[in-house]
Amino acid sequence: MAKKINIYQIDAFTNKPFQGNQAAVCFGDGLTENEMQLIANEMNFAETAFISKSEKADFNLRWFTPTTEVELCGHGTIASLHFLNENGKLKDNSEITFDTLSGILKCKFKDAKYFMQIPIFNMQEFIGNKEEILSALGIKKSEKKPVPFILLENKNLYIHVDSLKILNSVSPDFNTLKNIIIQKKEIGGVAVFTLETKEKDNFAHLRYFAPAHGINEDIVTGSANGPLLSVLLHLGFLDSSQEGYSVTFEQGDVLNRPGRVGVTYSKKSNELYISGNATTVLKGDLSF
Repeated sequence: MAKKINIYQIDAFTNKPFQGNQAAVCFGDGLTENEMQLIANEMNFAETAFISKSEKADFNLRWFTPTTEVELCGHGTIASLHFLNENGKLKDNSEITFDTLSGILKCKFKDAKYFMQIPIFNMQEFIGNKEEILSALGIKKSEKKPVPFILLENKNLYIHVDSLKILNSVSPDFNTLKNIIIQKKEIGGVAVFTLETKEKDNFAHLRYFAPAHGINEDIVTGSANGPLLSVLLHLGFLDSSQEGYSVTFEQGDVLNRPGRVGVTYSKKSNELYISGNATTVLKGDLSF
């Protein structure tokens, strides 16, 4: 018997259509894992999100790239919150929980903006072959000052560069980078960032590459921007004596889809949140 689902295309981390990062979102009850993967491949966005019933939280949430399921996705969650809001399942100034592969995530919709809790990952200085990775990214050794590479326990590697000019000129050899990621196994994706920004009130600008997950360059990556705040604290780019932080990071401009990610952290609660807007650009039925 043929199935039909209602599916939305939502741009996250923006309030303007055709900016930010695209995600497809639908209710996933009654879908098999194989069907979810086929739908994600058909939609061909960085992530497609599937929302279903849960006994542990308000909803279960899964994210699929065109090739694989992932453990955490920021823009797919922001898009999912917007989807639930538009379907009457989430009201302003309310909280909601998702059961995910990364555990129970707390989210909220406050003052017309969506908030998602991000896990706080352990991190360490990366001591692998840095020159090999820089070469794959197209970054000259002379352009990289001696700021440590930071590797998170979720396998995201963070690399600092000095300017937007250098960041925008990064042009990876994606096959080489993919092979490094697959062979090393300790790296899942690479985030390259600078403290120089397009807009004066923002704090950092980031690009994110994950060719081993079928995403050569992600447009706006909430799950990379959130932990960036912890990386900045670890590297001494933020004053560690403060009780809390609230910053905005930039991504997507080099791909002509600018997005802005709010990141907040409270020492008292030890909770890290990303936030952003979202807008629906397409609604339709998918039959299969």
